[in-house]
Amino acid sequence: MNQAEVLIDKIKDGFMVECVDDMNEEYLRALKQTLTIVGDTELLSVPPLLTVYNQAPNLNYKITALAVIQDEIGHAHIAYRLLEELGEDVEALLYERPAHRWKNPYAFDFKLDNWIQLGVFNGLFDRAGYTLLGDAYENTSYGPWKRALVKVDKEELFHLRNGEIIMRAGMKNPDTAKQVQEAVDWMFLMGLEFFGVADNLKSRSAQLDYKLKGKSNDQLRQKWLSTAVPFCESIGVKVPAHYDEEQRKYVIDVPFPCKFDVENKKWLTDQPDTWEGVIERFKKRGPQNVEFVERIQKGALELEELRAMEAG
Repeated sequence: MNQAEVLIDKIKDGFMVECVDDMNEEYLRALKQTLTIVGDTELLSVPPLLTVYNQAPNLNYKITALAVIQDEIGHAHIAYRLLEELGEDVEALLYERPAHRWKNPYAFDFKLDNWIQLGVFNGLFDRAGYTLLGDAYENTSYGPWKRALVKVDKEELFHLRNGEIIMRAGMKNPDTAKQVQEAVDWMFLMGLEFFGVADNLKSRSAQLDYKLKGKSNDQLRQKWLSTAVPFCESIGVKVPAHYDEEQRKYVIDVPFPCKFDVENKKWLTDQPDTWEGVIERFKKRGPQNVEFVERIQKGALELEELRAMEAG
């Protein structure tokens, strides 16, 4: 039995990994990749929210939006702190990495257009975060992350509930109801993309083998659909998915994946795509990718310039 098989068997028997000495190279690599994606996702959710938070219709909504933003920064800090403990240079990761190398979801490379979109962002994308991180909390073999996720899980639930409140309120007025539907039209399929490629195309299984997560991509997608679809239907929002009684699962009613018109933020449901095509779109990044990463890095770069001037 090789080193990997020994560790996998120990984890299956309930062993919790607590430090680098407990890991092999494959576990450490998969854990770092996972935490980088989590940290980048949490941190890069903030710039799009900041584009519209000041459009909140009252002070209570604005305070709640700022609380959500503060939570997301805190969640990112947890992931990056864990990466630092694993030997990563987090300063370089945050302030020297070019924008296209960040691992946040493609959906976060777009500005929001109105306050309602902030609500749909919380209602759909934070629901994806809650689904993914809830699964990690229940199943992860990495002890420090499991303990940290107790706090994160509760806060992600608060975020998605905030989104539901905004969406439900928006559906009571014809003008804002139109905005809710328009936002869902482009964000729903993006929410489905959060979970990654279809199971039959996934080449690496380290996350599942070492129990960094418990469910596969398609299983997590189904879990997201099982709450997103009923909620949207309950408030009168149309979504391109339904529950199929015969198959006993949620079925997507349009080609998935399909092409996306970046300029108009519109899915071309008459043009099916492949996951290879989707990954290529992800690599090109969205229109605000550079702007949003620069916003994160701006303070550090200005401080570096100031120090250079003082030294000169």
